[in-house]
Amino acid sequence: MTVRSVAAVDLGATSGRVMIGRIGDGRLDLELVSRFPNGPVEREDGLHWDFGALYEHVVAGLAEAVRREPAIESVGIDSWAVDYGLLRDGELLAEPFHYRDARTARGVEEVHTVAPFAELYGRNGLQFLPFNTLYQYRVDARLADADTALLIPDLIAFLLTGTAVAERTNASTTGLLGVESGEWDAELAERIGIPTHILPTLVDPGETIGTLRADLVERIGKKLPVIAVGSHDTASAVVAAPLSTPHSAYISCGTWGLVGVELTEPVLTDAAREANFTHELGVDRRYRFLHNVTGLWLLSETVRAWEAEDGSRIELPELLAAAAAVTDDVPLFDANDASLSAPGDMPARIATLLGAEAPTTRPAFARSIVESIATAFADAVQTAADLSGRELDSIHLVGGGSLNRLLCQATADRTGRPVLAGPVEATALGNVLVQARALGAAPASLEELRALVAATHEPERFDPR
Repeated sequence: MTVRSVAAVDLGATSGRVMIGRIGDGRLDLELVSRFPNGPVEREDGLHWDFGALYEHVVAGLAEAVRREPAIESVGIDSWAVDYGLLRDGELLAEPFHYRDARTARGVEEVHTVAPFAELYGRNGLQFLPFNTLYQYRVDARLADADTALLIPDLIAFLLTGTAVAERTNASTTGLLGVESGEWDAELAERIGIPTHILPTLVDPGETIGTLRADLVERIGKKLPVIAVGSHDTASAVVAAPLSTPHSAYISCGTWGLVGVELTEPVLTDAAREANFTHELGVDRRYRFLHNVTGLWLLSETVRAWEAEDGSRIELPELLAAAAAVTDDVPLFDANDASLSAPGDMPARIATLLGAEAPTTRPAFARSIVESIATAFADAVQTAADLSGRELDSIHLVGGGSLNRLLCQATADRTGRPVLAGPVEATALGNVLVQARALGAAPASLEELRALVAATHEPERFDPR
C-alpha cells in the first residue's frame, strides 16, 4: 500500500495547529507543521475570538504543509464547538463571539421562557450549557442582518472553498438539531426567534465540501479538496480513541474533559436529563453520550495567574512532579462550579471554594486541582455507566491530558478502573482517518480505524491503586 498524505487543521480553545497526516503500509503518523496561540480577546462589546489572525495562521500553515509534502491530497478542519460567524453576501459581519462572553446568560433566560429545558432535552438531547449556540443566537442582534450562520470549522471551510455547509457532528452542539432525526429542527428555531434561512445544508463526515478557491491555490500551492471530518474536535478525538472493548469509556481531555461512552441509540430519559448528559453526534451517526467536565482549563488558568504574579515562566512538568510528591491528603472542590468558568484570577476563586482548607503551597494547590478534576471524571464515568446500563471496564483518556501522568493515575485511582492514556493527538488523528477513509486510503468501519490507531499508538496503562 502506498503511503498517502493529508492536511489536518485542528483548532482548540487555547491553541491551533496544522499537521500532515500520513497513512499506509501499517503507518499512521503526524508531522506538526505549525502551532499558534488562540484565545479570547476583549472588545468594546464583549469577548471575541481574533478570527482574522486564526484564519491567517490556518492558510499559512496549509501553505507550509504543501511545501513540505507536495503529495497532500486533501484538507480537513476541526475545532471547538458552539461558536459561529455570521455572513451576509459572503462577508463576515463581525468577529465571532467567544463562548465565555457574559451575554449568553440573558439568552438562557429568554429561550427557556419560550421552550423549557425539559422540552429542549427531548428535542435536541443536549446537556444544559449556558453557551450552547441557540442561547447565543437568541441575544445576537446581528442575526437579523445575516443570511448564513456558520460554526467555526464550517466558516473556515467556507473561506477556503466558497461553499457554505454545516457538518453534522458540530451542528448537533447548536441545540437546533433533532437528536433522533439528525436534521435541523425548524419549528424550534422559529419559535425561539432564529430565522431558519441562516441554517446551512447539512453534510456528513467524509463528504467533500469543495475545493480551494483559485486565489488560495496560488497562495497554498496546490488545488485541494476540503473534506468534512468530525468537525467538532471531540467527534474527531473519539474516532481515534482506541476503545478496547464495547465496555470502554472515553475521556477527551484538554481545556475541557468530555467524559462518556459511544452509543448507537439515544438515552432520552428523565434521569439522563437530570444528570445533564448530552447526545452529541459522532462520526457514522454514533452518539457521544457524555458530560462536559471542566478540564485542564483550571490548571492552565492557575499557572497563568502565578506566572503573571511572578513575572516568570512556570515549567508545568516540574510543578506536576512536585504535586505528585505531596503525601498529605489534599482538599477537593467542585471542578464544575460556575464560578470557575470565566477567565481571571483562578487561584483566588478556587481558594474561595476550598475555604480554610486551601493549600498554602503551589504543589499542594496544583495537586488539589488535579485530584478535583479526576473526581469529577470519576463521577461522570459512573453516571455514564448507570444511565447507559453498560458495565464499564476501562477508560481511554486521549488528548493533551494523556500527557499528565498525575491526572491519569488519579483518574484510575478514583474510578477504580484502568486508564489507557493516549494518543495525545487523538483529534488530529481522527481528522486524518476520516479524510483517508474518504480517499479510499483507510478501513471502512470505526472499529477497524481504531484498531489501526491501537496498532500504531500503544497507550500507556495506569492501574488503580
